[in-house]
Amino acid sequence: MSITAHQVVTLHYVLSDVLSDGSTRVLDDSRAREQPLEYLHGHDNILPGLERDLEGRSAGDELRVTLTPADAYGVRNEALVQEVSRASFGSAELAPGSRFQTEGEAGPQIVTVLSIEGDTVTVDTNHPLAGHTLRYHVTLLDVREATRAELAKGHPLPPGTEHSKVEDRKVL
Repeated sequence: MSITAHQVVTLHYVLSDVLSDGSTRVLDDSRAREQPLEYLHGHDNILPGLERDLEGRSAGDELRVTLTPADAYGVRNEALVQEVSRASFGSAELAPGSRFQTEGEAGPQIVTVLSIEGDTVTVDTNHPLAGHTLRYHVTLLDVREATRAELAKGHPLPPGTEHSKVEDRKVL
């Protein structure tokens, strides 16, 4: 079965950051964690550039995908570096490199502390991988039709939390 919209895809991946000298640095490896990724194709569950390159592939396929910043987490925007009051963080312990999830205008966002000077904290609201070229090494393990429950939720559901495929197709 080839990957198309509304199918659940299970895969292993190695995600690497492509450095300025052309070498790579591994950021994540699902096989090392023994935890394959499962996503619902066509429902914005993964990066659009990666999803586009997986379209039409089948279980057993192995591929390498390189995503430019525009196809990954976007181009770095220096306007997203801001100074805020230390009081904005309440009693949280702060240090350069600390990351927090906050609610932004477009939903949840990650904020990285760049520096702390007195009561002023400089933060970066760019995604931590904004501006990075990313490389995925993907091995497709399984492709199956999504259930109605998964389509309604917009993502795969853990085994045992939905109606079985047979019950899902039952006409009432």
